[in-house]
Amino acid sequence: MSDNRSATINPKKLAQSEFIALMAMVSATVAFSIDAMLPALPEIGEALSPDNLNRTQLIITSFILGLGVGTFFTGPLSDAFGRKPVMIGGTLIYIIASFAAWRVQTLELMLAARVLQGLGAAGPRVVAMALIRDLYSGPQMARILSFVMMVFALVPAIAPTLGHYIVVVFDWHGIFLACILFSFISSCWLLIRQPETLAPENRRALSVKALKHALVEMFSHQTARLSIFIQTLTFGMIYSILSSTQQVFDQTYGQGDNFHLWFGGIAVVSSSAGFLNARFVMRLGMRAIIKAMYTAQILITLVLIISLLVGSPPSIAFPIYVFWVLMNFFQAGMTIGNLNALGMEEMGHIAGLAASVLTSVATVGAVMIAAPIALLFDGTPLPMAIGTLVLASLALWLTTMIKRPHEV
Repeated sequence: MSDNRSATINPKKLAQSEFIALMAMVSATVAFSIDAMLPALPEIGEALSPDNLNRTQLIITSFILGLGVGTFFTGPLSDAFGRKPVMIGGTLIYIIASFAAWRVQTLELMLAARVLQGLGAAGPRVVAMALIRDLYSGPQMARILSFVMMVFALVPAIAPTLGHYIVVVFDWHGIFLACILFSFISSCWLLIRQPETLAPENRRALSVKALKHALVEMFSHQTARLSIFIQTLTFGMIYSILSSTQQVFDQTYGQGDNFHLWFGGIAVVSSSAGFLNARFVMRLGMRAIIKAMYTAQILITLVLIISLLVGSPPSIAFPIYVFWVLMNFFQAGMTIGNLNALGMEEMGHIAGLAASVLTSVATVGAVMIAAPIALLFDGTPLPMAIGTLVLASLALWLTTMIKRPHEV
């Protein structure tokens, strides 16, 4: 077979609806680990870092850092041993780290546990991407990813409210027990229902030479390189917002008690991005949608910056901020799936490694961008807005350079 998917077992596929739901839940391990944590940050800060509450933001970025580092290794491991064993191994690490985080007494140990938790979560994250690429490609893959992200987006809608009530009933320690339960359920579902998609005879032995060859091959494709860089900038915007938005709602606008409701509402509305992208990507094209989203992001961010600089009253400034956060997540829903599809289009024969490189480099790079921006929090969203303006402008510029692999 000449199709890139010849390297897979090509088992009987699950019904598309079940496959999408399964991939969304497996991928949502990451979202749950971040978004359910947001309402707990003030209480964790009071318990573990009362003298410097701003450092509590690192609980978010430390998890993402571990996720990015782990993602680089789980791809090659899934190419060598198959998708499902790597997913289960990552789940075990994640559960152990969640138990450790439940027991810690200092912020430093919490951050170490969160890095380890992120390393474990990288298994499910990469397996989901590799499984999708094993079975789909091109615009069809972009369409599946859009539906996955649409379902996936419901987790940020629900997780903050769940986190809020878990903290109310059990205090912040209960969040980590919920993480264990969530991961256990999704892993059992995949283990029982999803067939392995990588045949033993097509697995790539782990070796430095093979990894180097695959990396060189991937980075020789301009579209893949640009996809990595643009995703880095996009994730940088999202992670800086995730790190600081609870503080903005609480300290800037006095909405701390209602934060989980606002964030959930934002997630519900922004989840429509996946549906809209799936509907229009075949007609408009992936690149046109990406360019339109970054252009809109720049314009909306300029409106927020102006409103902050002129000192708009809270009755005006708060709705603008909420809309800006919403559009950041909407933009991500309209761009990331398309960028993944573009970057992976010629990588079917090394799908696991390609998924690792795309997500690992983008995630680690985004943490390096987002953490300093978030720590600049000064009681207003202005540092985030300025950072987003720069990142969105760079992303738009790089998007103009993207060409499909067959184009000159």
